Amino acid sequence: AGTGKLTRVLARRYARVLAVEPLDGMRAILEAVVPEAESLAGSAEAIPLPDGSIDGAFAAQAFHWFANDDAVAEIARVIRPGGIFADVWNETLDPTPLPDAYRARLEAIFDAAPKTGMGPERRAEVVARGPFGEQHLTTVEHEQHQDRAAVLGLISSVSAVARLPAGEGAALLAELADLLPEGEYVFRIEASV
Repeated sequence: AGTGKLTRVLARRYARVLAVEPLDGMRAILEAVVPEAESLAGSAEAIPLPDGSIDGAFAAQAFHWFANDDAVAEIARVIRPGGIFADVWNETLDPTPLPDAYRARLEAIFDAAPKTGMGPERRAEVVARGPFGEQHLTTVEHEQHQDRAAVLGLISSVSAVARLPAGEGAALLAELADLLPEGEYVFRIEASV
């Protein structure tokens, strides 16, 4: 569940939302921003719920962290017959509002980062090996309005940055902050489910 960005949306829509997060720090943020959701310590490979106990499971911008056969089997175990698993991810569309120097530095970061090999096609293959029915794909375009702090917060959570040792990550974030002026940034996003 991370810090609960999708959990906030789900909690407004559904009567009961359970949010599984393995990291204590992330779970603390989740509990503060989405107190109406029940947070649980666990992971995709070890969900602390009984068999067939939920109607649906959602992974938003997270499945690449745990897209493996063990996680798919565990997710399927807790979903009731007829339930759903939704893998949700966002892609920023061009043109991006970010300054050229900031974008160039991000490209260098992503080029140097280890590749997960978990693009949408690969994730779909992993899910297809599970006990689920037919897969469906839909996309929705939307806009995200972010201030400078939100843009920097988002990049700090991206795996290429979040995996860095603390000192290295802080130095990189300071460098990126120097490249990003104050202001509002409007991103065109394509959300895929």
